[in-house]
Amino acid sequence: MRSDVMDKIIRIEDFTYTYPGAQQPTLTHVSLEIEKGDFLAVVGNNGCGKSTLCKVLNGLIPHFIAGEFSGSVFIDGENTLQADVGTLARKVGYVYQDFENQIVRPTVLDDASYACLNYGMADYEKRGREALHQCGLEGREEEYIWQLSGGQTHLLALAGAVALGPEILILDEPIAQLDPGHADRIYEVLRELNETYGKTIIVIEHHTEYIADYCKHVLLLRDGQAAWILPAREALARVEELQESNIFPPQVTIAGFRLQKEGLLPAGCPLPTTVEEGEKALDGLTFYANRRNMQEASQPGEQTVAQFQDVKVSYRSVKGEPRVIFDGLNLSIHKGEKIALIGSNGAGKSTMMKMLVGLLRPLEGTVTLDGTVLKNVKPEALSRQISLVYQNPEEMFIKDSIYSDIAYAMQVRGVEDWQKKTEALLARFRLSELSDRDGRLLSGGQMRRASLAIGVALNPGILLLDEPTANLDIATRKEIMRTLTDMKDVTDTVMIATHDMQLVCEWAERIIVLCQGNVVADGTRDEIFGNQELTRLVGIRPPEIFSMGQALDERAFCYTVDEFLQEFKKEEWDNDAETVREYLR
Repeated sequence: MRSDVMDKIIRIEDFTYTYPGAQQPTLTHVSLEIEKGDFLAVVGNNGCGKSTLCKVLNGLIPHFIAGEFSGSVFIDGENTLQADVGTLARKVGYVYQDFENQIVRPTVLDDASYACLNYGMADYEKRGREALHQCGLEGREEEYIWQLSGGQTHLLALAGAVALGPEILILDEPIAQLDPGHADRIYEVLRELNETYGKTIIVIEHHTEYIADYCKHVLLLRDGQAAWILPAREALARVEELQESNIFPPQVTIAGFRLQKEGLLPAGCPLPTTVEEGEKALDGLTFYANRRNMQEASQPGEQTVAQFQDVKVSYRSVKGEPRVIFDGLNLSIHKGEKIALIGSNGAGKSTMMKMLVGLLRPLEGTVTLDGTVLKNVKPEALSRQISLVYQNPEEMFIKDSIYSDIAYAMQVRGVEDWQKKTEALLARFRLSELSDRDGRLLSGGQMRRASLAIGVALNPGILLLDEPTANLDIATRKEIMRTLTDMKDVTDTVMIATHDMQLVCEWAERIIVLCQGNVVADGTRDEIFGNQELTRLVGIRPPEIFSMGQALDERAFCYTVDEFLQEFKKEEWDNDAETVREYLR
């Protein structure tokens, strides 16, 4: 329970930090306090210092990552400069954005208890079992880690941190690459750790709808400083301020804010932050059915550029039977299509893309590309026809500069004027000033742009993108979407595997839904999201504003806030603000 006398478990005083070689500090004169038992979301645009702040809390800065450090940081009363990282790890558990790298042992219990074993704790196995129980993995102790789903692997990384008994748990983008079902489970576990076990939870998060549902407070970082810490509802209602910092408040909150500005909601009235709150706040709106503009199905091109015929593929397993991903997959892709591939984690999205670029061979059936069966074709021979941009962009970087990474494929294939083409790609993706930088040291948005430039260097006819907007703030996400829209003259056909339903609804012309190795739906956004039985079966979730529209009127198909505001109005109000106020009184 909150109280003015609650312990301040984290205290930062006039803290400034500059990375080695950097011209400007990443964080400057930061002073803040975090209360014990809080559930805090840290928000801000890419590059504002969110991860840096969290690495300060667990002592990685400055004990492992050097730089200019001034000011004081206290964790449960202990100065981080005077404590070693091993001591701080028992106070602050950290689950990184690339959490897979925290999994170091072959079985679940072995991994969960490994840190405690390293500390020489006699009860290390008991601690591991208790952590697995707290993180919802009880019963999986003897399973191999590669048998886990992405969400379960994330929970295992969390269990490894929990086992040491820290009072503070930090998670960097905990649901960035997860489907809604796994994302919900992660946050339910975090809520249980917070409310039942009294842990102080800190999340770096871009998904503000989860902040609305789970977090108690929000910390905004802006220009290297802590702008404020506010209760979550109050923080999310600061729509303009958040958007200026490239944070996208919940869509229902934005809709309420804009209605308020138009005089269609009372000034000073608390803005809704969830669909449930929106039902009450916006129930006086009328749906104009004649405004509905159903998305028409795009007509497939005459030319089939890729095809799966009776494909079966599975992964070998050390324990148990091979895991079958597809069994009898049939699918055609046509020239010029903009396709979104969606489904829960493990549905086969990445597997399908790997088959198309020749990295994975089917056990049965055929995969063809431009009429050529890929069974005996080497992946490098396909690079001019098709390109895959990986889910983790840093995997695309093999050289020590962006220029060298983009030029590499053209150089080794003897492409004429490769230097000129490299310069053109750098300019196209706004990377010219970064050409000498190592791609692994760029910001998230810069990495994404650079990986796209590498992916299209050989002008492939088909471009495959695996989670292109994961971990990005709203400004960078919109930039990637603009880049995708502008690439029509570079590549003919684009397929994206994603959990980002806003990207799906705003960009894709065709949506393919995978579930348990089958194509269970293939159509337009209206055909997919208008089918409630399908969305329940597959566990996909439409954009929040779509759910808001459906809650008010089941005929409404609104995928953006603009569409919602066009389709829902107060019939008798028109645009007379004074009449609106009188009506609301």
